[in-house]
Amino acid sequence: MSYQQIKWLILATPTITIGIWEFVRHEYLLSVISMELGNWLSPVIVFLVSVLLLTQLFKMMEQIQKELNEAKELKAALEEREKIAREIHDGIAQSLFLLNAQVSKVEKAQVSDQVTFEKLKNNIHRTNTYVREAIANLRHPAAPDSISWMQGIDSLIQELQRDSDLRFKISWSIPEERLSLRDKIELLALIRESLLNIHKHAKAKEVHIEGHVIDGGWQCSVTDNGVGFDMNGNPGSHSYGIKIMRDRAAMMGWDFGIESSGGQTMVTIQNHG
Repeated sequence: MSYQQIKWLILATPTITIGIWEFVRHEYLLSVISMELGNWLSPVIVFLVSVLLLTQLFKMMEQIQKELNEAKELKAALEEREKIAREIHDGIAQSLFLLNAQVSKVEKAQVSDQVTFEKLKNNIHRTNTYVREAIANLRHPAAPDSISWMQGIDSLIQELQRDSDLRFKISWSIPEERLSLRDKIELLALIRESLLNIHKHAKAKEVHIEGHVIDGGWQCSVTDNGVGFDMNGNPGSHSYGIKIMRDRAAMMGWDFGIESSGGQTMVTIQNHG
């Protein structure tokens, strides 16, 4: 029996009970039961039927509610695990990739390179910061006023410029009030993942970050002039980073697209409102 059916039964049972009792009393029992006694028996009969029937219906409702709560708790736990996985991938794993690349460079050079060792120290420090920030973000969600959109973009660019020669161009015309707190968090994470993928794989020199308003929503794109990739190879099925981006956009109800042609790759995120 469905939750809705149980609610209607609970609502209808007293009415049906008193209706049946009054019909039987007036049709068949007037000669046996006086009017005064019948009036006293009416609430007693309704109470007895409620105790016998409605208590069972309430138990069924409680069981359904318990199952719903367990399902919600399981969903919340899975979402939290996914959030932790994204936090680790978006920050810690990317920093460890840079550390690995720099260690490989030292091993190949087989010389004492003070500049490279300084970069290693800085990356280790940033990795430690990512760990602490990830834990803090999971324990204490950011307040709406604590996220400045353009400061977030500038921070991403500065982070990449410390470890690459990428040049950035920003064309942003989406009003900040068009983005909710959740929009800012998720869109910033998608842009960050795009930039880190460009840094790791594209061998690009320039990146263009663009955002503008479209009918009923907005569109954001990240374009690089790197080596591109073979679209027929379906990179989304082999790249965990791109899969995370697709899943993250889908979770927000956004359209996600990636195109590569002529040595240019463009990631597009659209919100149609």
